[in-house]
Amino acid sequence: MARQSVFPSSRPRPAAPYSPGIKYGNLVFTSGQVGADPAGQVPPGVREQTQNCLDNIQAVLEAAGTNMAHALKATVFLTDMNDFAAMNEVYRKAFPGDLPARSTVGVSALARPELKVEIEVVAGIP
Repeated sequence: MARQSVFPSSRPRPAAPYSPGIKYGNLVFTSGQVGADPAGQVPPGVREQTQNCLDNIQAVLEAAGTNMAHALKATVFLTDMNDFAAMNEVYRKAFPGDLPARSTVGVSALARPELKVEIEVVAGIP
């Protein structure tokens, strides 16, 4: 079984050496998606950043032939665990039906100092 990189056409290709997603069989693994919008702008609030993360994940999943309804596992990285409730308010609206299994990890920093949240997902491809 071969793996295949996934690059959403609605998002710029990353400058760093990684794929936004990898398809392997009937699964897709997203890279951690951060709170930047497609133009690279990062809003200051965790709610807005969480929404951007989820929109970026949706774009990767759609490019792979699936969507949030098929998400199986999510990992959330937060730079401030005091933002947990605010992140959850946005997160819970993104997944129709049963929510995916999830881990949430507090981290000291992300790739850029203004980033507050990063989310990665594993999803099935129907």
